[in-house]
Amino acid sequence: MKTLVLGGYGNFGARICRALAADPAIELLVAGRDAQRATAFAASIGGNARGVRIDAQAPGFAGSLRELGAELVIHTAGPFQSQDYRVPQAVAEAGAHYIDLADGRRFVCDFPSALEAAFHAAGRTAVSGASTVPALSSAVVDHLAAGWQGIRSIDICIAPAQGAPRGEATLAGVLAYCGEPIRVWQGGRWTEMPGWAGPVKVAFARMKQRRGALCDIPDLELFPSRYAGVQSVMFRAALEVGLAQRAFAVMAFMRRIGLLPAPQKLAPLLHSAGRVFDALGTALGGMVVRVEGTDAQGKASRRAWHIAADDNHGPEIPCMAAILLARRLARGDALPAGAHACAGLLALPAFEPEFARWGMVTDVVEENPRNGTPSL
Repeated sequence: MKTLVLGGYGNFGARICRALAADPAIELLVAGRDAQRATAFAASIGGNARGVRIDAQAPGFAGSLRELGAELVIHTAGPFQSQDYRVPQAVAEAGAHYIDLADGRRFVCDFPSALEAAFHAAGRTAVSGASTVPALSSAVVDHLAAGWQGIRSIDICIAPAQGAPRGEATLAGVLAYCGEPIRVWQGGRWTEMPGWAGPVKVAFARMKQRRGALCDIPDLELFPSRYAGVQSVMFRAALEVGLAQRAFAVMAFMRRIGLLPAPQKLAPLLHSAGRVFDALGTALGGMVVRVEGTDAQGKASRRAWHIAADDNHGPEIPCMAAILLARRLARGDALPAGAHACAGLLALPAFEPEFARWGMVTDVVEENPRNGTPSL
C-alpha cells in the first residue's frame, strides 16, 4: 500500500516513518514542503521509503495525491486545534484512506459528521485521533471495565518525561486552551473548568507523584456518550518539573484576567526555554488511567492501568495507533468505511508488542474505591 505521511520528517511523523519503512506491505512516501529534508530523511531510514515535496494547503493537493498514487495518507502535521478539514476532504477526493494524530477536541469530535458522507461515497476509511487519545485511552478503559455492570468515573493523566523530544506544534496546541474554560462532564452534568489551572496530585505505579492539570482533549466529550452512565470524566497532564507546571498555571491565571490573550504565541519561546529545565528532569515518563464503577458481581471497584516509558521513548506512544491501523490496511484487514473518531477501533492487546519493542512496562492495579479521589 502506497502510504504518504504528511509531516513525515517531523517529531511524530518521523517515528511513524521509521516504523513503516521496513514493512514489505508498505511503499512509504515521506512528505512535506521541504523536498530536501524529505529526501534526506527517507534515505536515512532506508526500506521502501522516498521523499516527496507536497503542500497540503495548496489548491491542487487532491490532484497531487492522485498523481503520486497515494492509497493511504497519515496526517501528522499539527497542531490540529486550529485546522479545518481541507486535508481529509482532499484525501477523500483523491480516493485514499486517511489517518491522523489529532488531539484537538473539536477537530476529532466533529470529524465523523463532517467527513462521513465524503469517505463513505469513496468507499474509504478515515480515522481521526489515532494517538494516545482517544485511541489508546479508550482501549485501556474498555480493558479495565470489561464485564463490568457500569462505569462511574474515568480519570486519565499523561506524564511526559522532561527530557523527551517535544514539538513546537504540540506545545502550541496545548497552550491554545491554557486558562480557557473547558467543558467537562462532572457529577453527571456539564460544567466549565479552566485549562492548566489548579493542578492536583497524581500517583503513578513506577514514577514519583506529580501534579496534573486539566487539558482539553476529545475524550472529555467522547467518553460521556461512549460509556453510558458515567458520571465524571477527567484528563490531566503532569509535567515532570514542578516549576514548569506552575508556569502553566500562572499563564492560565494571566489569560483568565486578560493579561495574556494568546498564550500559544509563546510556543517558540517556551519551546526553546524548556531545554533549561531538562537538567532537572529525567528520561522517564508515563500515563495512568483510573476507572471506577460496579464490577460483574455488583461490587464497587476501581482499577488503574499504568505505563512507564524510560529512555525518553514516551513520544513513541502517540504514534502507535496510526502505525497499527496502517499495517492493518496494508494487509487488507477490513476497517469500516466512512469517517470515525478513533475510539474502540483497537483493543489494548494490539498495542502490547509496540510497548515491548520500546521496553515500556505496564501494570494493572486494583485500588480501594473508597480511598480518596480518582486522581490520588
